[in-house]
Amino acid sequence: MKHYLYIDESGDHGLSNINPNFPVFLLCGVLFNQGTYESLRQEFNELKTEIWLDKKVIFHSRDIRKCEKEFQVLFDMKLKAKFYKKLNQVISNSQYKIIASAINKNRYIKQYGRLGNDVYELSLSFIIERAVFYLDSLNKNRIELNIVIEKRGKKEDRQLHEHFQRLLARGTGFVSSERLKNYNIDIDFKDKRDNINGLQLADLIAYPVARYVIDPKRANPSFEVFQQKFYSKNGKRYGLKIFP
Repeated sequence: MKHYLYIDESGDHGLSNINPNFPVFLLCGVLFNQGTYESLRQEFNELKTEIWLDKKVIFHSRDIRKCEKEFQVLFDMKLKAKFYKKLNQVISNSQYKIIASAINKNRYIKQYGRLGNDVYELSLSFIIERAVFYLDSLNKNRIELNIVIEKRGKKEDRQLHEHFQRLLARGTGFVSSERLKNYNIDIDFKDKRDNINGLQLADLIAYPVARYVIDPKRANPSFEVFQQKFYSKNGKRYGLKIFP
């Protein structure tokens, strides 16, 4: 059975200048099997068509929050309430698992310095590890995993692909190369303009998760919509790794 892990980010992965109001970098993955992803894709397209009469609209967390670009229509409060109600229903009712990794940049610099490992690559390693843990728990044979990441630039994508190849060759601290290869893992880089609904869901979820990591006591209604979707085992939330 084919599984898909769609990954997007929230925050800046650089360590030079840290925003005191947003001192984390977060990668958010949403994991589907082929059937559950098709259901999500169809429901997102139906919502886009209902509100915009066009399934080519691309959900982007920041534009939605700021009511910018196509989302200026959300200044209509009645339409905005309708949109959020239906969007939250899709996010809450769809079948997927969240696997996210957050880097607390201040703690990371204090422990490893500003010249430590690339925090994007580190976060990806954590997510792949925990995706393997989850797939292992399914106890099914012949599972394949396709990782889909939004393009950042030729240089960045090349470096990340090289990191991924090193992971496959060497494994991680907790997952051997053999275990990774058992899932025939591959990685694709997609442009935002490709309108990949899985990437859009990861984008919508990433910002509230980052906000939760920064201040778990702060009101965060968007986080409450999907907080039961994190990969968990024996009551422990394995789907959110905070490092260090």
